[in-house]
Amino acid sequence: MKKITFSFLILLFSPFMMAQTTLTFGVVPQQSASKLAKLWTPIFEKLSLKTAINIKFETAPDIPTFEKRLSQGQYDIAYMNPYHYVIFNQKPGYQAIAKARDKRIKGIIVVAKNSIYNNFNDLKNSTLAFPAPAAFAATILTQADLKNNNITFQSKYVSSHDSVYRTVAKGIYPAGGGVLRTFNNVDPSIKEQLKILSTTKGYTPHAIAIYPTVTPKQAKKIQQALIEMEQSDSGKALLNNINIKGFENAVDSDWDDIRKLNLSVKVLK
Repeated sequence: MKKITFSFLILLFSPFMMAQTTLTFGVVPQQSASKLAKLWTPIFEKLSLKTAINIKFETAPDIPTFEKRLSQGQYDIAYMNPYHYVIFNQKPGYQAIAKARDKRIKGIIVVAKNSIYNNFNDLKNSTLAFPAPAAFAATILTQADLKNNNITFQSKYVSSHDSVYRTVAKGIYPAGGGVLRTFNNVDPSIKEQLKILSTTKGYTPHAIAIYPTVTPKQAKKIQQALIEMEQSDSGKALLNNINIKGFENAVDSDWDDIRKLNLSVKVLK
């Protein structure tokens, strides 16, 4: 009986025993580390079972630190914003394997629901909240829209999208930049205090990209598992938690629309 039980346990846990290595998966810290861990760890557990590769959740305390870690190749796999991908594809050589299906990333500017701010002109000469200088949609796109409308403003960088929403809801700043996905994921008690003032044009969304040390075989397994995740009810539920319908195959040229913007925003290296 002990022999049968032991054999059963070996079969049960064999996917993990087959794993030859642990790969770190860094998620851009648009939200708090605890919230990201809650949302993404179950996804990585499912990927680990599917691929027989132990995939470990990691993030950073803020976006600039995340940028520095990307520049040093500290993550084997990373979920990064479009601008980060364009930069860190060049060096140290991250290569995209997947992106959200049927999605375009758009920046939003939020204000308090009961505020007096109803258009861009109302924000003239204000200090506005943004996550970080190189946050693509939440900062770069929203600031571009403000500048294109001749709105003078000062920027206060508050580390994450959730911090933007909280500080605007509390009235610390009149408005701030974010994206629809994180806005829909923020605590309902915060979201109900806010309204969207404007939305930017859409671009190719975040990349899931691999570091050069990840083998082609590992990359293919991870890519396939990501794409197939939406095929099960449990996988759909996990993706729904991060407001993504599903993942699809991605190639480097998908981000040429970002390259054509000729952005020169400084990132930490």
